[in-house]
Amino acid sequence: MKGFLGKLLEVDLTSQTLTDLELDESIAEKFLGAAGYSVRYLYDKIDKDTDPLGPQNILMFMTGPLCGSNVPTSGRFTVCAKSPYTGIWGEANCGGYFGPELKKAGYDGIIIKGAAEKPLYLEIIDGNAELKDASNLWGKGALETHDILKESDSLTRIACIGQAGENLVKFANIVSEDKVAGRTGLGAVMGSKKLKAVAVRGSKRSYNAADPEAFKAAAKEMVDMVTNSFTTQMFGALGTPAAVDKYNVEGELPIKYWTQGEWDNAYNISGATASGTIFSRQYPCFACPIGCAHKASVTEGKYAFEGERESPEYETIVSFGSLILNDDLESIVQANYLCNQYGIDTISGGSTIAFVYYLYNEGTISADDIDGLEPEWGKIEPALEMIKKIASREGIGDILAEGSDAVGKKFGISQDEIATALGQEVPYHDLRSAFGMALAYSVGTTRGPCHCASDVYLALLGLPLEDLGFEQVDRFSDGEIMAKDTAILYDYRALYNSLVICLFCSPEPKNLADVIESATGINFDIEQIKKTGERIYTIKRLFNLKMGLTPNEEKLPEILLRPLEEGGSAGKSPDFEKLKKLFFEIRDWDLNTGYPSNEKLKELELDHLV
Repeated sequence: MKGFLGKLLEVDLTSQTLTDLELDESIAEKFLGAAGYSVRYLYDKIDKDTDPLGPQNILMFMTGPLCGSNVPTSGRFTVCAKSPYTGIWGEANCGGYFGPELKKAGYDGIIIKGAAEKPLYLEIIDGNAELKDASNLWGKGALETHDILKESDSLTRIACIGQAGENLVKFANIVSEDKVAGRTGLGAVMGSKKLKAVAVRGSKRSYNAADPEAFKAAAKEMVDMVTNSFTTQMFGALGTPAAVDKYNVEGELPIKYWTQGEWDNAYNISGATASGTIFSRQYPCFACPIGCAHKASVTEGKYAFEGERESPEYETIVSFGSLILNDDLESIVQANYLCNQYGIDTISGGSTIAFVYYLYNEGTISADDIDGLEPEWGKIEPALEMIKKIASREGIGDILAEGSDAVGKKFGISQDEIATALGQEVPYHDLRSAFGMALAYSVGTTRGPCHCASDVYLALLGLPLEDLGFEQVDRFSDGEIMAKDTAILYDYRALYNSLVICLFCSPEPKNLADVIESATGINFDIEQIKKTGERIYTIKRLFNLKMGLTPNEEKLPEILLRPLEEGGSAGKSPDFEKLKKLFFEIRDWDLNTGYPSNEKLKELELDHLV
């Protein structure tokens, strides 16, 4: 099978042994690479009793069959394990250059088992792997760790944790080249294993396609489609905050911890404002013609710094901007920097902090409850202090490090007033503005609430998905078409997360099928795209059911469903139970157990797993 090198590195941190393994082509053919390969591999090895922060949990770094090629956005990699935050499937993918460098160094992926007694880091140079002492790195920030490990070669690519991962913050992330594998707490898994970093450097540059000429033509067609798309031009110029103003008008922008429908100051933290003030240059990932990421420069004022830092993405701008009514863009750059240095997921971390703001301003808690902090709406300094406290688990930070639900439990708050689902904070596309997101945040989601696993809010802008059966529908629809569209996107993005490519890369599905077939040698067409995506998605569902997930847990809190009084979605809210029932019927899942039918499992060649 082409597109792969055919080799994985297995690392046992307990015994400190390293072993080369052959890629299992029977898995790769059915589940491709990255998240698909990882979930099939881990399904047999992890169960409900596996402690996510114990040595029995297995952490996988995986690339996909397109990684290292010139296919747009194909430089991504995934990290997978049982999540210490949700107790179900844990998955985070990341851009930058680490994935292609791992392939250049001779491996499709890394399987990490056990736990070390003292801090270690893994170094891989052209097929030679070695575990090294990381005592000098332990206690240092992720960005600082990058600088140290790059001293001898600036092109070494790093994936590492900061202090949050070391201190087992439940939503700690993994940082790589200013990019982040950011959700489900996989940085804490690295920390529990005393693995500070993975450093890779390679010289193998050729990409091994099954049909080089056909692959070259299909990849060129994809490059042209992506380069000429409106979303590429928008994100390239204004970054992912490009749509802040649009979302504010339509009611999609979360404001004042999900309780306000419109905000006059939203423009101050928008992509348009960022491009004219803090942006210094684009900072694209490997093989990316989009370039949504930017570097930021702040030369004057309270938050000035030398050189450049990563400019905050949309989700971070919401966390430390509209969610707490802070319109100081430069202060959000600082919050983003601290989160990246400590290794904190800005969605879960930021939303947990915003929840504290909400409780404080509602009069539910006082400064005495939170180490004397006074998080009034619009003031960023308490949030910056809470970031630091979370990373070190100092004072109130020890509770915040466990997430919003733990904060709610400490202060006796009803679950209906906490913006979480399945134990994880929801991301920032308000479901009252795009009703399909109610499903993306709860029913059938594989890694907890996610705006990437089924991005209805984006697809309804007109992505070319008609060949998959996707239909454009009113964003306030909660009928069968919306439920079907959400299911189609779940499958399609599951395929994306196994290739791995970015969801901003939106070619026609037929072109994607041509790319996959010419790269791997597997016969691929529209039907194979649908079936393979659904197979990958469904095995993640089976994994979660194996971990103990039940349909009763797939629900949403009232704070997300309560209609707002103003803004573009005023008075709107989906009929959640109706959508949930429709989704289960479309999926052919049992409403009581959550399991797919035997017929569906046979169709997807998964019946032997149950």
